[in-house]
Amino acid sequence: MTFEEQRRRLSGVVAIPVTPFDTEGAVDDQTYAKLVDRLITGGIEVVTPNGNTGEFYALDADEARRCLEVTVEAAAGRASVLAGIGHDVASATRAAAHARDASADLIMIHQPVHPYVSGDGWVDYHAAIAAAVPELGVVLYVRNPAITGDQLRALGEAAPNVIGVKYAVPDPVRFGAVARDAGFGRFVWIAGLAELSAPGYFAVGATGFTSGLVNVDPAISLEMFRALSTGDYPAAMTVWERIRPFEELRAANGNANNVSVVKDALSQLGLCRPDVRPPSRLLTGPEREQLFGLLSSWGLS
Repeated sequence: MTFEEQRRRLSGVVAIPVTPFDTEGAVDDQTYAKLVDRLITGGIEVVTPNGNTGEFYALDADEARRCLEVTVEAAAGRASVLAGIGHDVASATRAAAHARDASADLIMIHQPVHPYVSGDGWVDYHAAIAAAVPELGVVLYVRNPAITGDQLRALGEAAPNVIGVKYAVPDPVRFGAVARDAGFGRFVWIAGLAELSAPGYFAVGATGFTSGLVNVDPAISLEMFRALSTGDYPAAMTVWERIRPFEELRAANGNANNVSVVKDALSQLGLCRPDVRPPSRLLTGPEREQLFGLLSSWGLS
């Protein structure tokens, strides 16, 4: 697949699937494949195994590799597979090579988890990983407000296969400035804070957004994307109002419920177990009742 086709697909709903666990706490391959198939059958063109909604930081290296392999098998060429990778440079480079060998289409590099991040070091970190897999498209995951457009521009010059930026700093004004300082047309700009933030980011240049909600109902996320991509903000905000309680429940307690809400919703729909790994936790009884009411209002329960 050409980088141009990858760019087109990234300008859409980029799904972050959950990682289902079985009764013993291991990754449930069969259920994972069914969830990925459900996303693609529902119209999703990019699936990101090992994203944050997939509990990337709670998986070991073998599990992350298996999640990617299951996703590639389930996608079967029907959608682009954007493999989440990260940690230290050596680990990320090994994961990138595995993604290439497993026939993933792109990699998404998680933000560096390090207490001391310099701008130049940030560029070097991503350039080293991208250089290991020049045949794969690379998407950056930017959560650090200190990263500037000049640094993104420098990385784009050093790494031609960096084609997209998932921008997850909660500041649409800064996003608009950073995107233009970086070279607006150089990258695909993906709103990285999901549906509730997407209208603000689309207003200043985003052309895609990431979603965990999409696991529950792909149609809702695609409805919002169609409205935003055609500039129909009133229609987008109608969807926004409908999903707002769900996303606010995920964001409760400093986003502690982010994955738990999605998995519990899938559990209530009979699609996977609600189990999450520490430091996440299961929903409480009242939270589950609130979630049931939301799903019922969408006609899903």
